[in-house]
Amino acid sequence: MKYSNAKKYAAFLSGLVLSSLLYGQTLTDGESDTEKTDRSYAYGLIIGSDLRSTGLLFDYDAISQGLQDAIEGRDSRLSLDEALALVQQSYMAVWEQQTEENRLSEIQFLEENGRRNGVITTESGLQYEVIRAGGQEKPGAEAVVLVNYEGKFTDGTIFDSSYERGEAYEIPLDQVIPGWAEGLRLMGTGDTFILYIPSKLAYGETGWGSIPPYTPVIFKVDLLEILDL
Repeated sequence: MKYSNAKKYAAFLSGLVLSSLLYGQTLTDGESDTEKTDRSYAYGLIIGSDLRSTGLLFDYDAISQGLQDAIEGRDSRLSLDEALALVQQSYMAVWEQQTEENRLSEIQFLEENGRRNGVITTESGLQYEVIRAGGQEKPGAEAVVLVNYEGKFTDGTIFDSSYERGEAYEIPLDQVIPGWAEGLRLMGTGDTFILYIPSKLAYGETGWGSIPPYTPVIFKVDLLEILDL
C-alpha cells in the first residue's frame, strides 16, 4: 500500500468500523447469534488483512478496545485527529524503512546481475541480455512498434504479460519508460531481449501502482514489427 495515503486509509477504516454499528443496528432484530458472529468476524478479517500488509506489529487487546470505543461511542484515549496522525506517522516510518531496503536491494541485484555472462550494461545503467538476434531493421526514437513482452520482479513474480493475454502490444517509443525506449532501440525486428531496467529508468524512487519505490523490473521482449519508423 502507499503509506503517503495513510490518512485517507485510516479515515476509511474508521468509517468502515463506525458504519458497521449503524448498519448492524438495522440487522439486529431477528438476527441470530451466528449471523452476528459471522458478520463481526468478516469485518475483523477484512480490517486485519489490510493491517497485515503494513508489516507493523499490533497489540490485539488495544485494537479491540479501540474498536469498542469507536463503535459504542465511548470516550477514547485519543481524538480522531490524534489517531489519524499516529497512524500516518507509523505508516510513514515503515514506508521509509521499506524504501531504504528496496534501494539497497536494487544496488545489490544490479551489481550481481551485471557480472553474469551475457549481460551487457549500457552507459545509462540499463542491463540487457540477447536471447535471439539477427534482425537488421531497428526502430527510431519515435517509432511505433509491435511487441510481445513479460514483465516481472527480481523474485520472479510476473506483474504483466502480453503472452498471457494472447495479444501483442503496440507502443510508441516516445511514450514508454526510458528503459523500454533505450532497450527496444537496440533490438532488430525478430529479436528477443531480456531487459533488466533499474528503477531510475523505470518507476523511480516513488514507484507506480503496485510497483514499490526503487524496484528494478525485468522484461522479456520480442520485437515483432516496426509499424512506424
